[in-house]
Amino acid sequence: MSEPGKIRVLVIDDSAIVRKVLTDALSHEADIEVVGTAPDPFVARDKILSLNPDVLTLDIEMPRMDGVSFLKRLMHYHPLPVIVISSLGLASSRTALEALEAGAIDVLAKPGGPQSVGELRLSLASKIRTARIARLQRTNNASERQSPLVPRSFRQFPSSAVIAIGASTGGTEAIHKVLAGFPENCPGVVIVQHIPAIFSRSFANRLNDLCTIRVREAEEGDKLEPGLALVAPGNFHMLLRRNLCGYRVEIKDGPLVCFQRPAVDVLFHSVAETAGPNATAAILTGMGSDGVQGMLAMKKVGARTIAQDETSCAVFGMPREAIRSGAVDRILPLPAIADALLTESRR
Repeated sequence: MSEPGKIRVLVIDDSAIVRKVLTDALSHEADIEVVGTAPDPFVARDKILSLNPDVLTLDIEMPRMDGVSFLKRLMHYHPLPVIVISSLGLASSRTALEALEAGAIDVLAKPGGPQSVGELRLSLASKIRTARIARLQRTNNASERQSPLVPRSFRQFPSSAVIAIGASTGGTEAIHKVLAGFPENCPGVVIVQHIPAIFSRSFANRLNDLCTIRVREAEEGDKLEPGLALVAPGNFHMLLRRNLCGYRVEIKDGPLVCFQRPAVDVLFHSVAETAGPNATAAILTGMGSDGVQGMLAMKKVGARTIAQDETSCAVFGMPREAIRSGAVDRILPLPAIADALLTESRR
């Protein structure tokens, strides 16, 4: 019988080895219990009903029914927090992002060797704890999915304007909804999303396909231009710099900041130093306090700062801490943030 108070986890993966690795990775966590495993969605369906788990880990490449199809049905009929466990291939990373769009809370790279198993032990339990308290984003409103936001037209923006965005858990879809509201002539945008390294390029490419503006994964020395959003590559910090030719980005290694790399704090501090009052920033859904000190630095130099409100966040962690610190000028629901960032950038 399960111990009361523990987070009940069901592991779904067609590989017996992976099921064992994930179970073992959680076996020493005092507040987490793997109550069962399943090799495919059909077995998982029955175990969800009999075991009543709090959180699922879900492989997306399985026999009989793929993980994304199962996830869509789950979120429609029996919503539960789901962490996707994906292999490292390009096709798999694209599918993992589709799973996030379908309602998954977070994504992790499937262990591929002893070293990655050790890294998994460090991150899986934390993500499960976050998933347990996350607000599920319902995705069964067909009219909402089929009616993309049409960006409001703005005549012009100052050439020195910059928009900075930081997010974590739930941020892939939140960032999509913000960028979807930006017109082709918007100020240059720099973005840090906490995401495994293998998925950051696919994330940027997917945004590029879905949005009016151009979006790509940043590379060292990339020039920031109007109508372009640069996404920090996974496992590297991104900083904003300026030279005679304008804004560019610096990509570098370095220690984790707020347990993250890339870190929102690193980006926001560099934006405060480089763009000062010409910058506007938004801190979106996510667990922890990454971005708070950087946003404070931005506000002190005259930048405008926005936080996503609790109701529209998957996890009201980073925005809450930024608000508590006094770093935030405006607290807004997610659908209002794009327009606010653009309006503030014209000042």
